[in-house]
Amino acid sequence: MAGSQTPGPVGIEIRPLTTPPQFREAVALQKITWGFADIELIPVRVFVTAQFVGGQTIGAYDRDRMVGFCLSIPGVKQGGKGYLHSHMLAVADQYRNRGLGRRLKLAQRDDALSRGIELMEWTFDPFEIKNAYFNLERLGAMVTRFVPNMYGTTSSPLHGGLPTDRCIVQWWMSTDRVERILKGERDPRAAARAIAARVPVPPVRTAESQQQLSIALAAHLSSGLAATGFERTTEGGNYLLSLLG
Repeated sequence: MAGSQTPGPVGIEIRPLTTPPQFREAVALQKITWGFADIELIPVRVFVTAQFVGGQTIGAYDRDRMVGFCLSIPGVKQGGKGYLHSHMLAVADQYRNRGLGRRLKLAQRDDALSRGIELMEWTFDPFEIKNAYFNLERLGAMVTRFVPNMYGTTSSPLHGGLPTDRCIVQWWMSTDRVERILKGERDPRAAARAIAARVPVPPVRTAESQQQLSIALAAHLSSGLAATGFERTTEGGNYLLSLLG
């Protein structure tokens, strides 16, 4: 995979990670980002293995300093269909809100499509409305599944000792819909698509409000709906669910 020429912050280069020193930089940034105890960090050997078996290890550099990275591993669906699971993406604090996360996702997409891989999946916290908007509205992905407490209780202060409930994202990277959204064009079918349900994100996260959101999303997703959009409101936002197809 060649270095990305995707427009972005001046001086930031997207390039593949291929050496143990680079992987150690990614581990260090991972620890800064999530504050995990050492036992919960993804170690260097996993980055090495991911690169070796067809995953993705991609970094963002400001000159010689790593300021972001993403890691994906290959997976196989029932029936033998291959895909990529994007397990982790991190951007250093002072480089956030500058389009760097999007550049890393687009680098993943370019590499995957060049290898004939059309599907990428990842997880995100349903309470994180910025991630929800980014995934659904800026990338054109959709939420098809929900897993309660997927990773168990972690040592990260970002998780606050609460269950790690996760939405499962599917990103069909070569569809016309995704192509249009990535170009900033309006999806002509979006207005006509019937919104079967709106699931609001509670304004404040507590154990009770997290459970409330989780129960609502799980119920709708298990009934055959998918979250295909996210609308921002003054209170936060709503997941927009519709029938697939």
